[in-house]
Amino acid sequence: MQYRTLGRTGVQISTLALGAMNFGKIGRTTQDEATALVDAALEAGINLIDTADMYSQGQSEEMVGKAIAGRRDDLVLATKAAMPIGEERNHRGASRRWLVTALEDSLRRLGVDHVDLYQIHRWDPGTSDEETLSALTDLQRAGKIRYFGSSTFPAHRIVQAQWAAREHRLSRYVTEQPSYSVLQRGIEAHVLPVTEEYGLGVLAWSPLASGWLTGAVREGREISTNRSAFMPERFDLTIPSNRARLDAVERLAAVADEAGLTMIQLALGFVTAHPAVTSALIGPRTLDHLRTQLAAADTVLSHDVLDAIDAIVAPGTDLAPHEKHDTPPALLDPSLRRR
Repeated sequence: MQYRTLGRTGVQISTLALGAMNFGKIGRTTQDEATALVDAALEAGINLIDTADMYSQGQSEEMVGKAIAGRRDDLVLATKAAMPIGEERNHRGASRRWLVTALEDSLRRLGVDHVDLYQIHRWDPGTSDEETLSALTDLQRAGKIRYFGSSTFPAHRIVQAQWAAREHRLSRYVTEQPSYSVLQRGIEAHVLPVTEEYGLGVLAWSPLASGWLTGAVREGREISTNRSAFMPERFDLTIPSNRARLDAVERLAAVADEAGLTMIQLALGFVTAHPAVTSALIGPRTLDHLRTQLAAADTVLSHDVLDAIDAIVAPGTDLAPHEKHDTPPALLDPSLRRR
């Protein structure tokens, strides 16, 4: 396993990190299975576990807490807040009112007295940066979080938050967690240059593109990944963007074969090759999944392989731009752009 410094924090983390979104109802993973995944990940040298309060409505955090009991200090623990929890209108967002409550709930579920990294899961357009940063700074000073970061923020919001922290003399976001893969490279054009400018650590989620880059999705095969079961529209080949992804996957598979790599090694090696990326978050549901992903821990792609990938999916290109998670709300909701 390789290790890199998380932004400018001085904290060393593994270049592959364990994402726990599949723990619980979402991935149909039991507590025993989750504990086995954590055991195997830590044994392999992974030292960062990332979860969120909304993953299976808190079940993921509870499972992580039980799995790490007795070895809390051996790992970097990260969680997130801001996505809706239940139907109550104020149980979401990045207000001080909610973040204080959400963190206490997360600490209780995790069975710890602090988290190392607390992340705002999505930019909340209804809350000012000063409000959010002030609450996070107070939680940090209280010792309940060590650092805080953003997740899936558009580049201009990352810049704005950095400015607000300086303007109001508050602590700042030290990490960003964006979606990034061979098939979704849009952040190379805007987000990654900004994270490099401000020295932010980057934890890339969905490096296997929701299963597209695992080797399981190929021409002529029935698509039966876990994600395709509850997000079928993302794998419907009558949709042009999905057809484009499958065409790219077939060409990428040929590149991987020629290089003597699995598709997973190619995909994870690509993400960790970018100098702005600190770690790629893997989200296995089973030990077999984890083992195939751990095989990419020391993968270093040659320049020829990286050039071949660029020829298939151009730098800065998203093959499914409509699936981006950092689109300004006014582009999605007409009521926000019309009087």
